[in-house]
Amino acid sequence: MTAPAAGRGTLHAAVSLRPRPAPPGMLPASLTFGWRALLKIRHVPEQLADVIGIPLLFTLMFTYLFGGALAGSPHAYLQFLLPGSLALAVLFLTVYSGITLNRDLSAGTFGRFRSLPIRRAAPIAGGLLGDAGRYLLAAAIVVILGVIIGYRPDGGAPGVIAAVALAIAFGLSLSWLWAAVAILVRDPATVMSLGLAVLLPPTFASNIFVQPRTMPGWLQAFVNVNPISHVADATRDLMNNTSGAGGPVAWSLLATAAITLVFAPLTLHLYSKQG
Repeated sequence: MTAPAAGRGTLHAAVSLRPRPAPPGMLPASLTFGWRALLKIRHVPEQLADVIGIPLLFTLMFTYLFGGALAGSPHAYLQFLLPGSLALAVLFLTVYSGITLNRDLSAGTFGRFRSLPIRRAAPIAGGLLGDAGRYLLAAAIVVILGVIIGYRPDGGAPGVIAAVALAIAFGLSLSWLWAAVAILVRDPATVMSLGLAVLLPPTFASNIFVQPRTMPGWLQAFVNVNPISHVADATRDLMNNTSGAGGPVAWSLLATAAITLVFAPLTLHLYSKQG
């Protein structure tokens, strides 16, 4: 066999003669990128500092610093605070979704993803699915810590699971907002600054920490329409097994759907215009 013929034989042996497999669908590709997001945490565990720190800080600090003044005792205040603290922990972690996306965009990672035979939205949707694991861990820390220091959910396991699921769903809807911000700004520090500037006012002007009846009338009007207040009410009613959970849950789901319907298409549109 001559040298060219031998080379052609080697080439044919290396090339598959089977038909090319079909490109992966949206769901399998998104799940793959979600797993990628979790693997990044495994290799850089420092990323879990905020997941652990935020639930511990807010739950313990507000319970023991302000519980006696606001409810007569830390234990009594804990029954009111902890479901709201669950929503708070997930809420603040949503900003990290935008920070992670901005880092990948700045590093050119998404430029390589564009060359793959996958749906354009899969890397972004998958990254947000991976962040849902962070939200779940933060929610678990809040609940376990609360039980350790004396919280008892009258709604039992079903109420706790429903509250956690609702908080995570709301957090995922907000993640689309920070994903849009991540595409528009240049560096992760800007995403963080904008996130805190946007989240802090409506978070503290809500019913997470105190009852709205203690506030001025104009502030009560804002608190009553604040989606964060509805989520806190819903988690509180579900975990404490109080009556009237249907209304706050319905309003929370409506807010979740509205935020997703606005910012998910906007994020994907901004992403498609890049490059």
